[in-house]
Amino acid sequence: MNELYLILGMAFVTFIPRLLPSLFMDRIRFPSWFQRWLKIIPYAVLGALIFPGILSVAPDQPLLGLLGGLAAFLLAVWNLHITLVMLGAVLTVLLVQYIL
Repeated sequence: MNELYLILGMAFVTFIPRLLPSLFMDRIRFPSWFQRWLKIIPYAVLGALIFPGILSVAPDQPLLGLLGGLAAFLLAVWNLHITLVMLGAVLTVLLVQYIL
C-alpha cells in the first residue's frame, strides 16, 4: 500500500507544475517579440538534442553523420513528411557507408 501512495504522490508532484501554467497562460499577454522567441524554442532544443548524435553515428567516420544530417536538413527544407526525411537520412548514411 505504501507503494501506491508513493506512486500517487509522484504523479501529483509532476502534475502540478504542468497544470498551473496551463491555467494561467491564457490570461497573460506577452509582447510580440517574446511570442516569436517562444515559437523558436522547440526548434532550438531539437537541434541541440540531435546535433551531438549526428557527430557520434560512427565515431571513426564522422562524415557519415554529417552527410545524413545534411540530407535530413535538405529534405526538411522541401517540407517533406518527417517519415520521408528520416528515411532519406538513413538511406544517405547507408549509401555513403557502402561507398566509403
